[in-house]
Amino acid sequence: MFESIRKHSKIVMIALFLLIIPSFVLVGIDRNYFTSKSPVVARVDGHDITQDDWDNAHRTETDRIRAQSPSVDPKLLDSPRARYATLERLVRDRVLQTAATKMHLIASDAQLARTLQGIPAIASLKRPDGSLDTEAYRALVGSQGLTPEGFEANVRRELSINQVMGGVMGSAFAGQEQARLALDALYQRREIQVARFTASDFASKVTPTDADLETYYKSHEAQFRQSEQANVEYVVLDLDAVRSSITLSDDDLKTYYKENLERIAGKEERRASHILINASKDAPAAEREKAKARATELLAQVRKAPGTFAEVARKSSQDTGSASSGGDLGFFARGAMVKPFEDAAFSMKKGDISDVVESDFGYHIIQLNDIKTPKQPSFEEVRAKLEAEAKQQQAQRKFAELAEVFSNTVYEQADSLQPVADKLKLKIQTANGIARVPRPDAQGPLANARFLEALFSSDSVQNKRNTEAIEAGPSTLVAGRVVTHTPAQTPAFEQVKPRVRELFVADRSAELARQEGEAKLNAWKAAPASASGLSTAVTVSRDKPQNQPRPVVDAALQANADTLPAFAGVSLGQQGYAVIKINRIVPRDPADAAVAQQQRQQYAELTAAAEAMAYYELLKDRYKVQFKVARPTENTATEN
Repeated sequence: MFESIRKHSKIVMIALFLLIIPSFVLVGIDRNYFTSKSPVVARVDGHDITQDDWDNAHRTETDRIRAQSPSVDPKLLDSPRARYATLERLVRDRVLQTAATKMHLIASDAQLARTLQGIPAIASLKRPDGSLDTEAYRALVGSQGLTPEGFEANVRRELSINQVMGGVMGSAFAGQEQARLALDALYQRREIQVARFTASDFASKVTPTDADLETYYKSHEAQFRQSEQANVEYVVLDLDAVRSSITLSDDDLKTYYKENLERIAGKEERRASHILINASKDAPAAEREKAKARATELLAQVRKAPGTFAEVARKSSQDTGSASSGGDLGFFARGAMVKPFEDAAFSMKKGDISDVVESDFGYHIIQLNDIKTPKQPSFEEVRAKLEAEAKQQQAQRKFAELAEVFSNTVYEQADSLQPVADKLKLKIQTANGIARVPRPDAQGPLANARFLEALFSSDSVQNKRNTEAIEAGPSTLVAGRVVTHTPAQTPAFEQVKPRVRELFVADRSAELARQEGEAKLNAWKAAPASASGLSTAVTVSRDKPQNQPRPVVDAALQANADTLPAFAGVSLGQQGYAVIKINRIVPRDPADAAVAQQQRQQYAELTAAAEAMAYYELLKDRYKVQFKVARPTENTATEN
């Protein structure tokens, strides 16, 4: 039968085609048949931002931050708040891109050129004649994973987006009198006295019954609910683990020393001056011959009188960048000049004048002014540094190979982490009481949301199988498994009775403190002279709180002070209550001219930022921005 099918394969294919296509025509094709649909997390002007878009943007942002600051705490980057901040930036970029497109704000070629020339890394790629080293430019943007065209498109897009907000911020205006009134209010100082009603002082007055505690427990069950937890074990493969397994002999290190001596010591540098007669490589032969003849004539002139080289360069060199300084090009190392020029300069002795040197730019006459030779360190002086470098390089090369072994082993032998630990000489680490959300004090893989998600997958929890290898950071893989799992639960009242009592007493003590404070506040407002138990007077301001809690300072400065003394009260939460007596308003010290100018400038910048934010909110409304996921709360960020 199969032989028959092979002989008539074309007929079979046509038959299958006729059977399958009508089913697609009649039933239709679900686009998810070919691609999985990512959930929509936000929408701008009717265009979706998906979970995949969000994940990719956050991964890019995280990689960028880690590259710039390798010591940054990973838990800060993977927290719900950090992820949501990425989504907000993604939405903001989409809003501004939409606005730029609809307002026809396009960056011109001249704007693009000026911006590129203002980037130091690109400006440094200019050749002595002012032209750009295109190969070095391509390599520079290539290191960011971009082509020159792609990089320039990104810059052009950023320029267009900046025009959206630039008009608003550039036109923001803060008058001098307006700034003075605002700054006077901001830096105003007030002399105050404070009476504190501390919650702990009222704890002895709280004597709850079991019925009180049980009622409190039932109305606050969420506070006592224990989140889902697991005891886990895990292994980490990172560059540190790979590096620690590498041993280098003295011969290896000495070979590495010889190969890298020039880099370690630094390159030899030479200082030269030149006279250039321009003649581009595509110029007619007659024009190049004429330029060469002129260069030969100047060569004879400076060889007769070498001391006149700088003067001849000023008068005759056609390199506008160096002619005014007598042709001086400063110190340069190999790789900084075009090859014919470099070869000639590095073959000369100090004081020599070269023959006419031909390059793509024309004809050069070179005078070598100085040679700077770096001191070469001995092997022993740099041994420790060399060993660290060589191990790091080998670890980076070896990591990719071991990463494949790591991934395959934790998958193929999924019932235990011991095989991969034995094979790669890794340590099995353990952690107890792990939750789905990283703890505030979590570090390493346990601060990585993706790893925790894999640990709490159904296969890992129910079957106790290894997770797949998870990329927890640059050159870092982790795999783990659940040893024991405890579902989320609310413990019985008797189990948490001491904790219930503690919270009940704290709440009731704070309430009693508040009641006592409010009673004193009302009494002192009616009879200011009766106020007692107040602290020594201090002068506070927003920038000098004098060790007073922020709620006390804010309440003191916000209180109506038309009639003095004035009184204000403020809750300090679980700490209790405070009554504040405002004795007098103290004029702020006059700032010197420089400080006053800086303060006005800061006020103007804040005014511009406020106007820009208001305009952005208007754009969000205009383009019907929708967030499909909730902003994380404080509890979300710190829940265990």
